Amino acid sequence: MPKINKYVDISEVDREAKKDLIDRHSPFIHCKKTAKAGEPFEVTVKMGNEYTHPDDFDHFIESITLFNGDTKLASASFVPGTLGNEKSHCEVTFNIRPMGKKLNLTAHGYCTKHGIWESTAVVVEVAQ
Repeated sequence: MPKINKYVDISEVDREAKKDLIDRHSPFIHCKKTAKAGEPFEVTVKMGNEYTHPDDFDHFIESITLFNGDTKLASASFVPGTLGNEKSHCEVTFNIRPMGKKLNLTAHGYCTKHGIWESTAVVVEVAQ
């Protein structure tokens, strides 16, 4: 089982280099706080908030995966050069159809050099 790195609050990090590493590899989930059951719901996952990530042949974001609890909802894969070989924020928008009473969303981003990184969970209330 590969190690899964988790986002650490930047205010708790002392060194700038560590802050840079954590931010650029952490997935951030952007979506509304409520959804309607069975209707399309947009969830955007962006790698990095403040710092951009390289897009080199041997160091790039290879995939972003969205989960609801333990259930995989969607995944997107990327190849080197997807971002024009420029430092950038790798970003993808998934359209899902929520069911149940709530979503407990988390995302994983996979960097070819620094492994798997997990987002902070986002809870979405689902109206019937």
